Amino acid sequence: MPPTEHATNLLEAARWYRSRGYAPIPVPAGSKIPVLKGWQTLRLVEEELPHHFNGTGNIGLLLGEPSGWLVDVDLDCEEAVALAPEFLPPTPSRSGRPGKPLSHWWYICAGATTRKHQDPVTRKMIVELRSTGAQTVVGPGTHPSGEPYDPLEGDPAVIDHAELAAAVAALAESVIARRHGRNDTIAYQPPAQGNERSNSLPQDHIERRAAAYLDRMPPAISGSGGHSQTYAAATAMVHGFGLDAESAFRLLWDRYNPRCQPPWSEKELRHKVGDAANKPHDRPLGWLRDTGAVEGTDVDLTAFDPERRRESASPRADRIPDPGPLPERLLTVPGLIEQVIEHNLATATRPQPVLALAAGICLQAVLCARKVRDERGNRTNLYCVGVAPSGAGKDHARKVNKNILFIADMVEHEGSEDLASDAGLVTAVENEPAILFQIDEFGRFLRTIGDPKKAPHLFNVLTALMKLYSSADTVFRGKAYADAKRNKVVDQPCVSVYGTTVPEHFYESLTADSLSDGFIARLLVFEATTTPARQRAKARPVPEGIKQAAAWWGSFKPPGNLQAEHPEPLVVEATPEAGAVFDALAAMVDAELGKPDHTAGRSLWARVEEKACRLALVYACSKNHANPVIDEDAACWACELSDYLTRRMLYIAHEWVADGVFDARQKRVLRIVRKADGKISRSELCRKTQWLTQRERQEVIDNLLETGQIEQVTEETATKPRVVYALA
Repeated sequence: MPPTEHATNLLEAARWYRSRGYAPIPVPAGSKIPVLKGWQTLRLVEEELPHHFNGTGNIGLLLGEPSGWLVDVDLDCEEAVALAPEFLPPTPSRSGRPGKPLSHWWYICAGATTRKHQDPVTRKMIVELRSTGAQTVVGPGTHPSGEPYDPLEGDPAVIDHAELAAAVAALAESVIARRHGRNDTIAYQPPAQGNERSNSLPQDHIERRAAAYLDRMPPAISGSGGHSQTYAAATAMVHGFGLDAESAFRLLWDRYNPRCQPPWSEKELRHKVGDAANKPHDRPLGWLRDTGAVEGTDVDLTAFDPERRRESASPRADRIPDPGPLPERLLTVPGLIEQVIEHNLATATRPQPVLALAAGICLQAVLCARKVRDERGNRTNLYCVGVAPSGAGKDHARKVNKNILFIADMVEHEGSEDLASDAGLVTAVENEPAILFQIDEFGRFLRTIGDPKKAPHLFNVLTALMKLYSSADTVFRGKAYADAKRNKVVDQPCVSVYGTTVPEHFYESLTADSLSDGFIARLLVFEATTTPARQRAKARPVPEGIKQAAAWWGSFKPPGNLQAEHPEPLVVEATPEAGAVFDALAAMVDAELGKPDHTAGRSLWARVEEKACRLALVYACSKNHANPVIDEDAACWACELSDYLTRRMLYIAHEWVADGVFDARQKRVLRIVRKADGKISRSELCRKTQWLTQRERQEVIDNLLETGQIEQVTEETATKPRVVYALA
């Protein structure tokens, strides 16, 4: 019978859902996240239901193939709910909760795959088509806010997967257009007037030739011009072969994206297609289609991208590539961290997903500090830095962590927000070896502790932090004093740091010494480059699921009551597949360390694998606290994140760390030009460099021109020509 008639009887509800052909799974009460290990492959038979649904809790339904291709269109914003009737196929089966009525539309859609659509500005989810590999909580059950879920009633409409995917994408595009007055995934339609040759070719014939050509194009490799390579591939499809945006995307997604390292998200790839379709090109539409490009044709990427042609003509061996913003696929960590991020973004005035991720990682790191380790002895202590512009919402993530530690009765694990001296730091760690320091204005802090002339009592804090970072699996010994009572010894300290700062203060704190001595190499720097739109967020209590998970870690004592005196952490094993991922990362790091002229970045690359191992351990503990395992997903996420953050730090160091006064002037001038969209008039440059004398300014400009870092052009105006400097 329908669960509405027995809203308090989970077992009867689970039986009812199973009788309809759906696969129910248990979810903790007040949570949306299943914690049972291997829940994606769970297929409960009738006899097993009483064991899993025997008290309070929630019910999730596995989506896609396990439930007869039941899929859920999850409408994550008010605009999507309002516009859904205009775009989505009608279905008798819709559900939600009092705060978000009719926010889930249910269908039977064989072959459907999960697709997520996010706002390109705020990064918040707009709508999600959820299928195999995902699950959705249904009634009877309780949302983390305390609201009851509606049961899944009615017979879902049967729909074609391509039709539903297109409808969901169109809905997301409409929401984006309504919010921002534009569409970030503009569909490109070739002109109706084509030449006789293009009109005479069947569409499937053109697509076969385009696919063959695409297969010969080199894949995108992170850190090796991956953005330009993918843009070239997208241009070949939409402009070279004249394909519509959806056909081009499908070919890129199916044949090109799997070869990329790492693959692009759907949104990122659609954005590339939109860019390629709408930017001007110096070749006619359909030039590859009409010139008979076939399999075996040589592929020259310089034919697609003017920027690539310039690089090909004048290569710069010393250029450090910018890996761009943090990939969206790295913002999701299942389990506790995902719940913390969701709570963070729901209660923030200015939601910052990147900072929410960094703070969530540090929270999980301190919760399981001194309680777990991997097979190689790595622990969970991490030093994370959240970088965001002033007024962009940096404080909120720290407050969320404080509230969670307080509500879970673990407030002793949060250290002071100010470190007065290295002696004070060591004393705090001696009193509580598993500790998280949350430090605001971290950039100013680094500038101060890095200069013994400014604050001698703080200078040794840097050394102490470095030693503590490397002492998590051994004994930390402080300074030696004549008075033996003052000597500090801490067994296996696990210290984590979450610092926040504005970009300028952090970047200006970077020096060649701080890079080479290894402290910067120990940091994981997460950058939120924008100030998101303000939202009217209401204060909410910490969700019960987060509270329960945090409290579980608080009560978990692997070796028993002696855990505080001499920890014997639980060993979290890695699967063979995860080991292969770590081996691949190690091989890449060895290759980078073997390259010449890598002095500045050597310390950064040397820490990549270690940080990846710690991140993977945190991921495993977040995903399943009761039985953590470092699986392939954990290893892939951790290795990609560590690699990305390292490459981004190398780029930042290249832009900000100078070899001397003159080099510092050059880099500052280049940043001014770059901030002006890569081109600035001479008069404007003079106004923005008044800190230089006329002679100093001209010396800098002359050297930048001579070394090919900028170029000088003359533009005609209504009065007289003006001199303009542009990045080369």
